[in-house]
Amino acid sequence: MRLISGKYGGRVLKTTSGPGYRPATSKVRQAVFSMLESRGIDWDGLRAADMFAGSGSLALEALSRGAAYACFVEKNAKAASLIKTNLKDIGVDGSEYKVYSADLFKVLLRPPPKPFDLIFIDPPYRFDLLPKALDCALKNGWLAEGGFLLAEVEEQVEPPQSEFTKDLTLLVNKLYGQTRILLWQK
Repeated sequence: MRLISGKYGGRVLKTTSGPGYRPATSKVRQAVFSMLESRGIDWDGLRAADMFAGSGSLALEALSRGAAYACFVEKNAKAASLIKTNLKDIGVDGSEYKVYSADLFKVLLRPPPKPFDLIFIDPPYRFDLLPKALDCALKNGWLAEGGFLLAEVEEQVEPPQSEFTKDLTLLVNKLYGQTRILLWQK
C-alpha cells in the first residue's frame, strides 16, 4: 500500500493481515481525501485521529498532506507496532503523533488534551461498533467545533442517530463497492 499525495506521497506502508483487518484501498482513500478537500479542509495545522487505525493509512495520508498531529488507536499490538514502524520509516517526527495500542473504548473514556479537527472511524465489519464509537468520541469532546468525522463501514450500515449525533450534519453518504463512506461536520 502506498501513500497517495503530499510530502510522503508514493511511500510504501507495511501492513498486516487478520480477522477484521482490511486496509482502505487506494481508490477509497483517494475518494475520501478528494471529498474532504472539496469541502475546504485545511491540512495546515490540522489534528487528525484514526480510530480502529489498522494500518494507519488514513491518518498517515493526513500527515503527508500537512496535518500537524495524528493520533492512532489500534487494539491489535502487531498492527499498532507496524504503524509506529511506518511512521519512523517515512520520517515523521515523534512530536507529530501518538500511537495507542489499546482498546478504543478505553481510550475514549477521557477527553483528549485538545479536540481533533478530523476523526476517521473505520471499525471492523460485522460488529456494529460505529454507533458506540461515535457516541463515545462525541460525548467526551474528541471532535472540535467545525471538525469533520468520516466513517468507513460496510454497505448495509446506515448513519446512526443518537443524542450525540444531533450536532452533526451528514454531508456524504456514498457507496464504493461494498464500502459506505459517511462524512459529518460538527
